[in-house]
Amino acid sequence: MLIAVDAMGGDFAPKEPCEAAILACKKNKNLNLALVGDTEKIKPFLEKADSNVRSRIDIVHAEEVISFDDSPSISIRKKKKSSLVVAFNMVRSGEADGVVSSGSTGAIAAGAVLLLGRIPGIDRPGLGVATPFENRTTLIMDVGGTVHCKPINLYQFALMGSIYMKLFYNVENPSVKLLCNGVEDIKGDEVISAARDMLLASNINYEGYAEGTDIPKGIADVVICDGFTGNALLKFGEGLGELIKRQFKEEFKHHTLPKIGLIFMWPAIRRIMARFEWEKYGGLPFLGVNGSVVKVHGRSKANALFYAINGTANFINNKGVGRIREELERKNGQDGTLC
Repeated sequence: MLIAVDAMGGDFAPKEPCEAAILACKKNKNLNLALVGDTEKIKPFLEKADSNVRSRIDIVHAEEVISFDDSPSISIRKKKKSSLVVAFNMVRSGEADGVVSSGSTGAIAAGAVLLLGRIPGIDRPGLGVATPFENRTTLIMDVGGTVHCKPINLYQFALMGSIYMKLFYNVENPSVKLLCNGVEDIKGDEVISAARDMLLASNINYEGYAEGTDIPKGIADVVICDGFTGNALLKFGEGLGELIKRQFKEEFKHHTLPKIGLIFMWPAIRRIMARFEWEKYGGLPFLGVNGSVVKVHGRSKANALFYAINGTANFINNKGVGRIREELERKNGQDGTLC
């Protein structure tokens, strides 16, 4: 197995992608990685790697970089020597089995569609994030892949999300809800209402609307929304978590009683914080394209990238793209919505 890692993507490239590659190869003896980017900038970060690790990390030179300010579709077409485009082309040619990048979400989405193509029956790919909540893991989709959605896109997100949870989280009949501004049938705009009707007419285990307050309760296995809403929801959750951490630190810093209480509470606090540590769930799969593509947060450090590489390897080992394609074909035969 060979995974192409975009060494120039993200806020801390190439240092963090290189350190993540070293860590991933240390932990997984069967893993081979290709760091794609500027060779001279990558080399210094690999010098201290053990020989058995270094032998499984290749450097694939790419002289251009797609920045967060670049137009996604234009940069994919024009920056053919960029690290992201080179990585995608490695997957398209069969040289690599998957791509991991913490670069621009828009560029990754555009590259996945333009260079790898969509799975038959899927109009737009979706970016999902699996998050542990009160009593289950919930896949929220889309969180940035397709900003403006049509009803068919939301329907297909629900279909792919259900398949993903069944195949990789062993949920036999995943429950699906649509994120809305209320749970009553009269709520939602024309797009949401049309998507609801499509879901009701399908074989998907659709259970109605969900409000934002419902999601942390683990109300469904899959929650569907457009990419704009999902991305805002995801980043609000990350920001809120960081705010709570800062508030705890301030309390412990300036008051004596919380410090005393911390002695007894710390084990429980650590367990809760570990459960919601975003870095462990930093790899977001693009579902619906002909290739294993995982997006990582732009400010990710080596630990988050390490988990993303591991997740990508697991997705490839379990033949994720092929199994989703097969399941889509099967469901397409049962459910006329996609035909």
